Amino acid sequence: MSKLLMFEKPVGMRDTLPHIYETKRKLKEAAAAEMRSWGYRFIETPALEYYETVGAASAILDRQLFKLLDQQGNTLVLRPDMTTPIARVAASKLLKERVPLRLAYSASVYRAQQREGGRAAEFEQIGVEMIGDQTVSADAELIALLVSVLKKTGMERFRLSLGHIRFTDELFRQILGTEERAQYLRRFLYEKNYVGYREHVKGLALSSIDQQRLLRFLDLSGELNCLEGAADLIEGGAGSEAIAELRSLYERLQEYGVAEYIQFDLPLVSHMSYYTGLVFEVYVDGAGTPAGNGGRYDHLLEKFGRPASATGFGLRVDVLLSALEQLEEEEKVHCILFSNERRIEAIQEARKRREAGEAVLLQDVAGLEDVDRFTETCKSVSFFVGKAASGREF
Repeated sequence: MSKLLMFEKPVGMRDTLPHIYETKRKLKEAAAAEMRSWGYRFIETPALEYYETVGAASAILDRQLFKLLDQQGNTLVLRPDMTTPIARVAASKLLKERVPLRLAYSASVYRAQQREGGRAAEFEQIGVEMIGDQTVSADAELIALLVSVLKKTGMERFRLSLGHIRFTDELFRQILGTEERAQYLRRFLYEKNYVGYREHVKGLALSSIDQQRLLRFLDLSGELNCLEGAADLIEGGAGSEAIAELRSLYERLQEYGVAEYIQFDLPLVSHMSYYTGLVFEVYVDGAGTPAGNGGRYDHLLEKFGRPASATGFGLRVDVLLSALEQLEEEEKVHCILFSNERRIEAIQEARKRREAGEAVLLQDVAGLEDVDRFTETCKSVSFFVGKAASGREF
């Protein structure tokens, strides 16, 4: 094996060094504690799932799935998201319990990358799912919890952009007529290619009024008053119901005291095709990509034979870390250095200090090439070397 290959990692994989790991641990602990305080219970699912169930239901592009075969010839996938495995567990086991279910998770997900490009193929998510509650109150609770979690994890400047899938779908249905034409236009929105969107709309065989409706749709972003413009574009039906839902949601978010973090973005769509209503993205100052996303998915559990409404969100731990202005400094510990004849004393001293709650590193001096360089990394040092009756501390 060449030296280059020896130190290379697969595309999109990352190492986490000790000082970053410590910051990540505290961030996840703060988020988890807040989720528990709102009544959410944590759950774990296997890293490997069947392709024909979770893999097919996940809405992640097939080329982004890590696939492998088990010894029985079944195709497996590394879980590409957490919402779908939790839907599987809820449908098969948990919906027999108290409903609505409030579940939380902290786990890695895996999505294959074709080239490096700075995109992670493995990343940690922490999030929640509420299953079995179809109300706007459930969506409001999720967003209020999300704001609270962001604050607890040290995020000072952030915003949430809210859209609604049914509004977009109904507008495109009214104007374009077919799902194929709508899907083509929807792709520009997902890629945030608004120049391409405009050029495509101008080339469509539509009346000038309908072309203007599609172009004005891109401007439906900002404060609450942008919903007035949205209502003017739509001709009743599911689109008007979606606007009414967003108004009701905003009223509840005001009651939670989190409306200041909210803006509307009606052209917002997700690559996760299972969303059926509210969708949102989380933007944190200092991070170059969305720190999280979520929304309502009322048909996903049907794929596992147990229809139930649901809503949830997931946060990218790596993106939140990138937004922190300062990482945790690596914590120094007390070091005990010993020689062979004082080994028992040193072990007893280390045990006593650890039982008192102190972090202690125990090191045989025979294993050190440079004692001075090693002790520079210690908070303080006790020497149990030679024939002295007690350890010397520095």
